[in-house]
Amino acid sequence: MFEEASEVFDNMFKSSFPLTFIVFLPAVLILVSPLPAEAAHEFTVYRMQQYDLQGQPYGTRNAILNTEARTVEAEVLSRRCVIMRLADFSYDKYQKALRQSAGAVVIILPKNMSAMPQDIVQQFMELEPEMLATETIVPVYFAMEDDELLSIYTQTLTSSSSQGSLSAAEVLLHTATANGFQMVTSGAQSKAVSDWAITSLEGRLAGVGGEDLPTIVLVAHYDSFGVAPWLSYGADSNGSGVSMLLELARLFSKLYTYKRTHAGYNLLFFVSGGGKFNYQGTKRWLEDNLDHTDSSLLQDNVAFVLCLDTLGNGDSMHLHVSKPPKEGTPQYSLLKELELVVASQYPEVKFSMVHKKINLADDMLAWEHERFGIRRLPAFTLSHLPSHRLAQRSSIMDVRPHVDVQKLGRNTKVVAEALARVIYNLTEKGAPGDLQIFSEQMVQEEQLSAVVDWLTAQPRAAQLVDKDSSVVSTLEYHLGRYLKDVKKHYVKADKRDPEFVFYDQLKQTMNAYRVKPAIFDLLLAVCIAAYLGMMYLAIQNFGVLYSVVRRITQPKTKTH
Repeated sequence: MFEEASEVFDNMFKSSFPLTFIVFLPAVLILVSPLPAEAAHEFTVYRMQQYDLQGQPYGTRNAILNTEARTVEAEVLSRRCVIMRLADFSYDKYQKALRQSAGAVVIILPKNMSAMPQDIVQQFMELEPEMLATETIVPVYFAMEDDELLSIYTQTLTSSSSQGSLSAAEVLLHTATANGFQMVTSGAQSKAVSDWAITSLEGRLAGVGGEDLPTIVLVAHYDSFGVAPWLSYGADSNGSGVSMLLELARLFSKLYTYKRTHAGYNLLFFVSGGGKFNYQGTKRWLEDNLDHTDSSLLQDNVAFVLCLDTLGNGDSMHLHVSKPPKEGTPQYSLLKELELVVASQYPEVKFSMVHKKINLADDMLAWEHERFGIRRLPAFTLSHLPSHRLAQRSSIMDVRPHVDVQKLGRNTKVVAEALARVIYNLTEKGAPGDLQIFSEQMVQEEQLSAVVDWLTAQPRAAQLVDKDSSVVSTLEYHLGRYLKDVKKHYVKADKRDPEFVFYDQLKQTMNAYRVKPAIFDLLLAVCIAAYLGMMYLAIQNFGVLYSVVRRITQPKTKTH
């Protein structure tokens, strides 16, 4: 029987080797091939900013990701997706990934960012502007930490870290046997968004006593900014400013309801969009009111413009000015009234004036009042920050716990009292500095808190707030409750020479597939080839092999 099988195999291989190869190879591949890649985890990722401002590109210019995961501890990062945790993040590590031409960077953020150690939060806030300072081709994403993602990071870290301390053979074996993760995004490449409209809103309280009444303008921009638009909640900057503006609108609408307290000042309230993009909404609003119309409150008699920015914390208040006000002007009166109210009613608050000239050579204006100063309108910005360069003005770390509602309420009352003293000319009438126009109960901390809660419940990056957004409609509703002639204003980028360009694909779904590394396929192919070679030689020489096996297995005959 074995002799006949030997002849059959021998004739089959000699007559048609390709046929035999086709017969045996599929069986071998079926037996030894690994299981297909399995989806380990699906999670949402948020892409770094991508925009153009004044023709200068900023942020990441790519959105597509399909590459194997590594941590920054790995020796080779080229064409790999580098995963980092915020706790271990540093600018040097980030630059290492970029220098080695990494395929992508994914930064894992904790679920509760406000619970992070303050030194880590401060360090990351200071790094955000540096990450956005220049464009990068590498796609950069942020993801919120969960158990599955943390497990992927831990496994990848173990694989990446162990390679540096092993021999070449051990590295090869470890690489071939370890599980890896292929990171794949589901979206397409990013492209410019056409005809995006930035929306601003205005409303007014008309004064009484004549036609040429002075106008006080109160301004706050509502949009937020950070390294990733979908993670930019802007609690203090500038949810606190918008919340204060709405509360001031409520307070003075009550005073303007009664004839006895109806003052001889027009109050114009403006909630601007695009504040984080060089105050585009304010710029267009000024152009519309000063250049394209003959009747506007901004053309007649503007006493001053007060911009509210980042007022939800701290025990200091700084009045930022481009030009120190002259004595005898309404601007000077506001400065003195603020000093008086703080000194008389809130001695724990440190108040100061900060003078900084407008630098037109800078790509970005420092404060919103500079937009008005360029058009020769007297303006200030009130903030608890002493400098426009501080990182918390443009950070994803600016979340709800960064606003202290009690301090926001106190600051709101300071501004309301100072404005009231200017409007009703109380100092010249001999009113003492500790006279309170608004009682503590009139400034409603619950209302302030509710507005801040609502504003920080969704990201308000300018790229995400279109003209039909709930943010815009809700702001319009609140202004309409207290003010008259509430209007919307829109600004779109010029098609030929756009001042700003936004891009899409800012939020995507990423899949982490559990896969074997590419070297595993190579070793598998070598093993398959060796197996097939051995089988071929064995069958070609089946007769010889059979004789050897028979000789070994044949029982020895006993000799007597």
